[in-house]
Amino acid sequence: MRTSAFRLTFLAVLAVLGAAAPARAALSVVTTTEDLAAIVREVGGDKVTVTALAKGYQDPHFVEPKPSFILAVSRANLLVVVGRELEVGWLPTLITSSRNARIQPGAPGYLDASLNVRILEIPTGQITRAMGDVHPQGNPHYWLDPANGRRIAEAVRDRLAQLAPADRATFESRYQDFDRRLAAAEKRWDAAMAPYKGTKIVTYHRSWPNFMDRFGLAVMGYVEPKPGIPPSPSHTVELIGDMKAQGVKLIVVEPYFDKKTPQAIAAQVGGLVLELMPSVGGDRSITDYIELFDYDIDLLTASLRKATGR
Repeated sequence: MRTSAFRLTFLAVLAVLGAAAPARAALSVVTTTEDLAAIVREVGGDKVTVTALAKGYQDPHFVEPKPSFILAVSRANLLVVVGRELEVGWLPTLITSSRNARIQPGAPGYLDASLNVRILEIPTGQITRAMGDVHPQGNPHYWLDPANGRRIAEAVRDRLAQLAPADRATFESRYQDFDRRLAAAEKRWDAAMAPYKGTKIVTYHRSWPNFMDRFGLAVMGYVEPKPGIPPSPSHTVELIGDMKAQGVKLIVVEPYFDKKTPQAIAAQVGGLVLELMPSVGGDRSITDYIELFDYDIDLLTASLRKATGR
C-alpha cells in the first residue's frame, strides 16, 4: 500500500515538473544581411530569433556599426556572414567587441555562407588598389542566384541542427518545404526570362554576375570604370559609344547609387534605367527570399519588353 502511494506521488511530481518545465529557448541568430536572415527564418521557423545587421536598402559594403549591433552579436548563438570580404570594413571589429566566444571565426556559432556556394569572378594574379575595390576571394553577391540560396539554406539547416540537435527534424522539414517552393518559383522565373536569353545590358556595380548568369543575360559593361570607383567623364563617353555600337538599351542600378550618370547615359542611347533590389527589404513589399526574385524579375521583364520590343 505504501509502495503504491509512493508511486502515485512520484508520478504526480513528475507531471507537475513536466508541466512547469520551461520551453526550450529559441536560438539567437544574427546575420549580416537581410537575405541571410530571410533564409535562416525559412529553415529555423519558430526555433530561432533572427536579427539582420544591414538593412536591405543599404550597401552592405558600407554599414555603420551601432551599439545595438554589439549587443545583438554578444548574445548570439549563431552569426551568419556573407563572407568573401563583403563585410571586411565593419564586421571584424564588431565580432571582437562582442566578446562572444560562441561566434568567433572557427567556432560552431560562426557560419560563412559563402563556403559551399558557386562563386564567380575569382581574380587571378596580383591584385592592386589600381584595380578598384576588387574582392580577392571572388564576387560576394552570390546570393542573387537561387541555386546558391538553396545551398545557403542547406548550410544553415546543418548548422542549426548541430547547435540544436533536438530540433533537427524541424529544420529538415522546413528546408524541404523551402526547397520545394524555390524549385517551383525557378520554373516560373525561367519561363518569364526565356525570351530575353542573351540580351546585353549594363549594370552600375558588379552586383549582378550571379543573377545575370543564372537568367541568361550578358553584362557588356559597367557605369563604374572599376569596382567602387565613381564614373568618370572619359569612361562614360566610352560606355555610351559601346552601348550604341552594340544596341544596348538597359542600365540596371542598385538603389543606393546616384542615378544622374546612368540617366544621362540612357538619354544618349535612347535606353532605360531600371532600379533592381539586390536584397530582401530593399522595397517594403519584399519580405522573403523568393519575393526578392519575384520583384526583380517582374520589373526586369517589363523593362526588357520596352528595350527590346519582344
